[in-house]
Amino acid sequence: MLLLLLGIILLHIAALVLLFVSTIVSVWTTNETGTGDLWYNCSTTNGGSHCNPSSTGEWIQAVQALMILSIIFSCLSLLLFFLQLFTLQKGGRFFLTGTFQILASLFVMSGAIIYTVMSPEWVPATDVFGYCYILAWVAFPLALISGLIYVILRKRE
Repeated sequence: MLLLLLGIILLHIAALVLLFVSTIVSVWTTNETGTGDLWYNCSTTNGGSHCNPSSTGEWIQAVQALMILSIIFSCLSLLLFFLQLFTLQKGGRFFLTGTFQILASLFVMSGAIIYTVMSPEWVPATDVFGYCYILAWVAFPLALISGLIYVILRKRE
């Protein structure tokens, strides 16, 4: 049982780290001269680096909000898991923890879908999706799987 709990916690922390990295790091799109993300578009020209704030369109703000919400819900889910681990009665299920983690996964999925659909209007055709965009998509199934495990998991003595 202890190994199962450790595995679940490690899966949750892995998803949380991916959420943090994909939201903070500036490589959602990339090209030969620069990178772009949810917050800044940076370019390197003539040996110098120059960063401008990202677009102020509603869609990019929605992606920003959804990614931040996914981090908040995933952190709350981890805290709720530890709280329920010590307060939940024997045989109880971690429904609240699982619900928060599943919501976090749905938020990151929604943010990545919006970015995928709307970026062709905003991102030049020469740009390609960067590793942070891919990490956001990888974080979605990890968070969903850990949320489903929480829902199925029962507390034992």
